[in-house]
Amino acid sequence: MIKIDMTNGLVTVETESGECTHLIGSPDAFEVITQAWLRAGWDNKYVYAFSWLGRPLIQLPEDMIRVQEVFYRIKPDVIIETGVAHGGSLVFYAGLCKIMGHGRVIGIDIEIRKHNRRAIEDHELFQYITLIEGSSIDPVVVGNVSKLVGPEEKAFVMLDSNHTKAHVRRELEAYARFVKSGSYMVAADGIMGDLNGAPRTQPDWGWNNPRSAATEFAADHPEFELEQPPWPFNESNLYKNVTYWPGAWLRRK
Repeated sequence: MIKIDMTNGLVTVETESGECTHLIGSPDAFEVITQAWLRAGWDNKYVYAFSWLGRPLIQLPEDMIRVQEVFYRIKPDVIIETGVAHGGSLVFYAGLCKIMGHGRVIGIDIEIRKHNRRAIEDHELFQYITLIEGSSIDPVVVGNVSKLVGPEEKAFVMLDSNHTKAHVRRELEAYARFVKSGSYMVAADGIMGDLNGAPRTQPDWGWNNPRSAATEFAADHPEFELEQPPWPFNESNLYKNVTYWPGAWLRRK
C-alpha cells in the first residue's frame, strides 16, 4: 500500500515486512510514485493518447525523448524497427533523420494494414522510410533487411512487434548482426513483467516478456551489455528513466 501525504510531503510504503517513509522530494519517493503512475497509465491506456506529425504514436513520451538523445549521439545510418502499427514511431524517427541530415528508417510488420500503409506512404517524411511486410523473424525478411543495410553501416534496432519472450529472443539473434560497436538494440515493453493483475495482461507475463529475452540474450552474448544510455543533461536528483522499456537497452561493446 502507498500513502501520499501532500500536506507533510511524505510518501509511505506499507508491506508485509513493515513500512518505509520517504520525503516526497526524494528520488526514492519519485520512484514509488512513478511505478504507481505507470500502472495507472497502463490501466487507462495513456500511451494511446498521442500522435506525431499526424500519425498515432503508441509510446510513452519519455521513451521517445530518451531514444532521440541516443540517436543524436550515435547518429545511426539506419534505424530498423519491428512493429509498424500506425507508423507514428517511424515518422518520428524519419523526422530525426531529416533534422540531423543523416539516416533512414526500415519498418517491418507481419501485417501493414492498407489504411496505415497509405497514410505512411502519403506522409511528407516517407522518403526516409522503407516498409517490409512479413514476420520479423522470417529468414526471408531478415535477408531483405540485409540487402538494405550496407556492411559498414551502423544500425539501431528497435524491437516492438510480438512481445513474447521466445519471439523477442529470436529477433535479438536475427538483428544483432546489424548493430555495430556503440549502437543498441532495444527490446521494448518490458513493463509487461511488472503488470501482474492489470487489465489486458496474461498470467505468464511475469516471465514471458521482452525484458526476460534481453536478459538472457545479454548473458549468452558477452559482446552486448544491458545499459541504460547515459543522460546527456541532468540537473535533477534522479537517475532512472520513467519507461515502458525497463531492462531493454542492449549496447554492443
